[in-house]
Amino acid sequence: MHGVAMWARMPIQALVADIPVDEWAEPMEDHLCQPWDCESRHHAVTVMDRVSSSPWLCKIDNQFHTAKYMFTVDYTDSDIADDPAQHKQSHVMYLLDAGKWTGNIVALPNNRVRATSPALWVTGEGAPDFTPSQWTHSAEAHESYLDPFTTFNNLYEDNSDRKSKSNNKKSRRKTKES
Repeated sequence: MHGVAMWARMPIQALVADIPVDEWAEPMEDHLCQPWDCESRHHAVTVMDRVSSSPWLCKIDNQFHTAKYMFTVDYTDSDIADDPAQHKQSHVMYLLDAGKWTGNIVALPNNRVRATSPALWVTGEGAPDFTPSQWTHSAEAHESYLDPFTTFNNLYEDNSDRKSKSNNKKSRRKTKES
């Protein structure tokens, strides 16, 4: 029966994709369909357009399954979510060709999924050759923010004689102090 209902606090394993299947998908255990709890009550939902139509591979219970990407939940505003070493995203997708789990909706972190598209990049075997950044980056922490000419570098301001203006201000200050 098709219809619409609003449910609160429904677990992800109660959801299945609206795709044709021979049999209903077998419900998955919590730790398989969503290995991490929600990191925060504050989040953003985005769609990664560049890879949304690409095939995705999911590693679930040490097996690889194909999936159709739907959207990504990016958590924020909590100690864990805002820590670069612990930050996680949940890529929400439904499983294809996953045997008893075909049609189940899963929410997996970056290290358990891979988008594949030979048209966009070279695909290979094994784990990617990179290490995630463990640092918090901030442009405003740089010492240049102490200089208002750098901080408020206006597109329409003529900075060609900036040094002379800066020197003139210093000499004016000295004159006032004398």
